[in-house]
Amino acid sequence: MQVELYVQDCYHELSQPEAVGSPNTDTQIATETWKNWFECWLEILQASIPPAPKYEVGLRLTDDAEMQTLNAEYRHQNKPTDVLSFAALEVLPQLPEMDADEPLYLGDIVISIETAQQQAQQQEHPLPTELAWLAAHGLLHLLGWDHPDEESLSQMLKQQVILLKTIGIDIDYE
Repeated sequence: MQVELYVQDCYHELSQPEAVGSPNTDTQIATETWKNWFECWLEILQASIPPAPKYEVGLRLTDDAEMQTLNAEYRHQNKPTDVLSFAALEVLPQLPEMDADEPLYLGDIVISIETAQQQAQQQEHPLPTELAWLAAHGLLHLLGWDHPDEESLSQMLKQQVILLKTIGIDIDYE
C-alpha cells in the first residue's frame, strides 16, 4: 500500500531537544518514518477505506496558538487541543473517479506539539510516542471513526493501541 504523505513542521522551537526538557530526547520523527507508519496503519485498516492505488494524507505539526485558532474556527471551542482531523471523504458526496496514478486524498491531521509534549510528560513516555498516538487517533477520524460516547471511545483507543503495536510502540491506554 502506497501513501503520499505531506508533513509540515511549523513549530521549530519544540523540535530542539533542550526545549523538551532532556538533552537526550529525540523529538524529530523523519518524514520517511511517518510515511512508513501511515502505510502500515492503512494496511491494517484496509477494510475501513475505499480501495485506491495510493492514499494521500496531510500532517501538520504546529503550536497551541494555531491549534486554538483552528479549534475555534472549526469546532467552536476557543482553546487549544491535541489533534484535529479534517476528513476529505466526509465532504465528498461520492468517491471521485480514480485515476490509476492519482492518490485518494483522505484528509489532513493537525497536531499541537506543545499539547503533545504536556501529555507525554503526564503519561511518562517520550514525545514521539505521544505524536504517534495522536497521529493514529487523527487517522482513525479521517476514516470515519468517532467517539461520541464511552463505548465508542474505548473501541477507538483499543484500535490505536493495535496500530501503535504494529510500529513497535507498546502502549497501554486502558
